[in-house]
Amino acid sequence: MTETTRLLRDLVALPSVNPMGRDLPADIVFEHRVADYLERFFRGLGVPCERQEVAPHRANVVARLEILNARRTLLFEAHQDTVPVDQMTIEPFGARIENGRLYGRGACDIKGGMAAMLACFARLVREKPAGCANVIMACTIDEESTMLGVRELVRRGVRADFAVVAEPTCLNIVHAHKGVTRWHIVTSGRSCHSSTPEQGVNAIYRMGRLLAAVERFAQKLRSGTPDPLLGPPTLSIGRIEGGTSVNTVPDFCRVEVDRRVVGGENPEHAPHQLTEFLTLEGGIDFPYEMSAPWLREPALTPRGSDEIIRLLGAAIDAERGSHRVHAVAYGTDAATIAWSGIPAVIFGPGDIAQAHTRDEWVDLAEVEQASAILYRLALSCDA
Repeated sequence: MTETTRLLRDLVALPSVNPMGRDLPADIVFEHRVADYLERFFRGLGVPCERQEVAPHRANVVARLEILNARRTLLFEAHQDTVPVDQMTIEPFGARIENGRLYGRGACDIKGGMAAMLACFARLVREKPAGCANVIMACTIDEESTMLGVRELVRRGVRADFAVVAEPTCLNIVHAHKGVTRWHIVTSGRSCHSSTPEQGVNAIYRMGRLLAAVERFAQKLRSGTPDPLLGPPTLSIGRIEGGTSVNTVPDFCRVEVDRRVVGGENPEHAPHQLTEFLTLEGGIDFPYEMSAPWLREPALTPRGSDEIIRLLGAAIDAERGSHRVHAVAYGTDAATIAWSGIPAVIFGPGDIAQAHTRDEWVDLAEVEQASAILYRLALSCDA
């Protein structure tokens, strides 16, 4: 078994489920098991290693390889957490290897990419090849929910010339993606017995009227001038809750809003745009409340990333012969890193179509290739 495969097997066998606001079993949630493993791994390599406590049982782990006379620094970033394991048809943490694939939660998203980075980092530490850049390996928490980890990494002042963020890209380069803002809208009413509903004010009915206006706003967003790479901005309502029982008129209803932003949009402004539409065009004649956003992440754009795209592309071509550069709709930690001033791209083994699936897996040969590509990149960044 290669070091890369062993690392991946170990990582998948360690549960690091992001509860995403749910009450899940304590023996599978949060990233502390993976963080402990990573800290031991880096200590064993003899490199400086920092554990950044972000929340209880949740810590970034950041290691550094300092090369004498290196002029540039390359940041590798991968998240430790996975989505929950509901409805999986395989043992989520079995790390079973079969027909050249490793199966388990997180194998594709993104422990395959993390294993490739860790194996590359370890090889660079041992060999210290001439011309290698300095390398920072950052393993962050909470990417799957509110991205607390990468925000803490940036807040603490991480500095690098380029960044590669691990996500499943089929060993191609992703240079742009949409950003996201998420917040709540609440309607209130007056509860009473459902046998006399006229004595109350139904908050769910109010929300229904408001949602019709929100849908018109979403249609207006989609019909605007699209971003040349990312298409139009979008808005979706993903969750709704309200009421206490079927025989009580509800006095409360809340929805969660998912607003995808494109290049040039400030994610902070998204709620205000909706409020303005509802005020001027929505026809809403009752009060409602909008919470402050609980997630605000910018779009990733290609601005400033030409050199890292060229260098990474050359490394991919040397291993595989060709690659493509493209945009995606989903969000990643790369946007926050780029927003901090570090040109960032997304790269890794696996296909996004396999991420979060019932039988999640990653091709082991791709994981090995990813590690070799990253090794070539580290040697070319300081040339």
